[in-house]
This record gives sequence, C-alpha cells and structure tokens, in this order.
Amino acid sequence: MITNPKGTSLKNHWSWWRLIIIGLNVIALVLSAVMSWHYLIGGSMVGCSGGSPCDLVLNSQWSTIAGILPISGLAVGIYLALLVACLFIGPSTETAIRELAWRIMLIIVGAIAGSAIWFTIVQKWIIGDFCPYCMTTHIIGLLLAALVIWRATKEFASQSQHISNKNQKMTKKNISRPLKVFGLVFIGLGLAGILSAFQVIFTPPSVYSGGESQENIVTIDYHAAPIVGSPDAPYVITLLFDYQCPHCQKIHFLLDEVVQRYAGKVAFVLCPAPLNTKCNPYVPRDIDAFKNSCELAKIGLAVWFANREAFPGFENWIFSFDSGDRWQPRSLDAVKAKAIELVGQAKFDVAMSDKRVENYLQTSVEIYGKTIQNGKGGVPKLVFGSRWVIPETSSTDDLISILQKSLGLPKPE
Repeated sequence: MITNPKGTSLKNHWSWWRLIIIGLNVIALVLSAVMSWHYLIGGSMVGCSGGSPCDLVLNSQWSTIAGILPISGLAVGIYLALLVACLFIGPSTETAIRELAWRIMLIIVGAIAGSAIWFTIVQKWIIGDFCPYCMTTHIIGLLLAALVIWRATKEFASQSQHISNKNQKMTKKNISRPLKVFGLVFIGLGLAGILSAFQVIFTPPSVYSGGESQENIVTIDYHAAPIVGSPDAPYVITLLFDYQCPHCQKIHFLLDEVVQRYAGKVAFVLCPAPLNTKCNPYVPRDIDAFKNSCELAKIGLAVWFANREAFPGFENWIFSFDSGDRWQPRSLDAVKAKAIELVGQAKFDVAMSDKRVENYLQTSVEIYGKTIQNGKGGVPKLVFGSRWVIPETSSTDDLISILQKSLGLPKPE
C-alpha cells in the first residue's frame, strides 16, 4: 500500500470514501442484527405481518443454514469483520497492517456481493417474493463491494506508481498488483458459491413455528363448514388462511393428498382469517398485499353457502396460476365474477347478505386471535385441539411430518 506521508491531515485520515464505506457498513450491520434478533425472539419485522411476502422470505427454508444459523446472523459477523478491517486502512496505520486490512476487505466484499446475487435469485425464482429489508441489505452490500474494489484498485495502482517512479522502469509488480484486487474478490465470490452450493445440495428442511393456546378455542360444526375430507374423520384440523397469502396457495394443493395418505382419517376445515384490520382486529397493521382479504373471504364463504358443490372448484381456481411462473392473488373483480359464474347472480346476492357469512368469518378470526403467542400471528395456521403450527412447506411428506411433530398426529397407516 501507499507509504504513510508525514503530517497527514485529519481529512486524509477520514476521507469521504472511507466515511461512506463505514456508513453503509453500519446500516447493513444494523439491518442484519435487527433481522437476527427478530428471528431469535420469534417476532415479526415492521410491515412483515404473518403471511406477507416479507414474512414468506424471512421465515422460508432458505433463511437459515441447515435450519440452525440464520443467514442474517452470518451477515452480522461478515459486516462486523468488514467494519473492523475498515478501521485499519487509514494512512496512520502501518503499511503491512493496512495492506492486510485491504486484502481482508476485498475477500469479504466478494463474499457479500456473491451472497447478494444468490439470495436475490432465491427470492425471485425460488420463493417468488421479495423482502424489502433483505433487498436493502443486498443493495448496500453491492454498493460496498463496488466502492471497496474501486478504492482498492486505486490504492494498489498508487503503490505501483510509487515503485515505478523509484525504479524508473515498469516492473512486473505494476501489472500484478491490480490483478490481485480481483483475485481476492474472486476468493470471496468462491466462498459465496460454496454457501449457495451447500443450500442447493442439502435442501433446507421445512420450517415451522408452533405453540399451544392457553385459551379455549371456539369449536366449529364441521358438518356446516367448508371442509377438505370427511367431517366425521377422527382428526379434523382447522386451517386458517388468507386468499392473498402465497404460503396458503402452496399448502392448498397438498390437502387432498394428505387426506388420501391418511385414508380419510384426517380432514381440514377451512377457516378464512384475513390479514386485514377491517375484519381482523388481531392484525397489528395493514399492508397493501392484503388490502382485499376481507372481501375475498366473504365471497368465498358466500360461494360455500350458496352452492357447496361449487366451492371446491372456486378454491382450486382462486389458488391456481393465472399466468407466468409464479402464483399471483386474483383481483377482487375477477373473484366476484367467478363466484357469480359458479353459483349465479341471484344466489350470490342472497348468500352475501346471509348472516352466516359474517358469523363464520368472525369465528375464524376469533380462532386466529386465540392462537397468537408472543405476538406471533400469521397464516396458514393449522390448529388441532389447543395446539397450532404455522408451516412453510412445499411437499406432502414435509407437511405430514410437521403434523406429527407439532400437532401430535399419528403416522399414516
């Protein structure tokens, strides 16, 4: 690195680019620490209420390493190491230590950039939703990488120029030093690649959170409720869901197979629990992703009370892919039109004004409220007796395993 000139001013000690690096680093460190803290205590981030795209990402299978260490916790260590290294790149630091600090920083930002790219891919093409906190941290990481690489290249080039002037000729060192910058970055990218390969090869286990209600949960007349399976099954599980929830869409198409695997001894009673304060007072705040949830829930129940035979078709349609490579919630107008198509305008109008729609919705919401623990809400939520679980799974085997571990169901015969 550049030798330390005597009489260096405070301005040179803390140049603008160094302050920006430290500032961005602190922001990324704080964001990572906050996400780690919420992961450990089981709470939710602001704007990430249960079932939201943000919640979907932060509580997904890909948010941890081997289901043990949260990615945000690993990020805390990485950004902390980068911050410490940044404190030793000032001109007052000995040349050898300063050069070591730059090398460490280059490896770290390479790993940060690689990880940012990987987890952006995961959110876009695997999970299908984005977490604003995660994406903000990733963008900051990429900016940090660009700034550190830019400045390190200038530092190496300055030293090369100093050597060149001293020897009055171009040396091999002049050429090799800039290349070392990118070589160190590629080492960091390689480390990020190892992490991504580990997650791909060793598929993360299904994740879930659960608990036990200390209050008496409202009972439902299974013969008068929308249900997947037989109302007389020995194990009837209450499924709380939202028609705009991606988690709920995934679990919907697993229910029939679970019922079949249990030879009809398991059933799922469907209870809409909209994540919107208009009809659910237990939701702490509204987010745009669930702005139509209450209306959609009422339409779904209206279809059930108007024509029970039409309800399964309505459910399959509303949770089916409309277009593209991922599911998008249906619009309110489209859902209303589909409901009228299935049951007829007259029956639909009568059902929408039926008090049973509002009563059933409020019963579902009450069950949702009684199964909130330590501020942890969210859907889809499976309730059996006093026990409940919020699963995140994409396979029938995983769902059955969660039912056994969390709700105490036996193995399928």
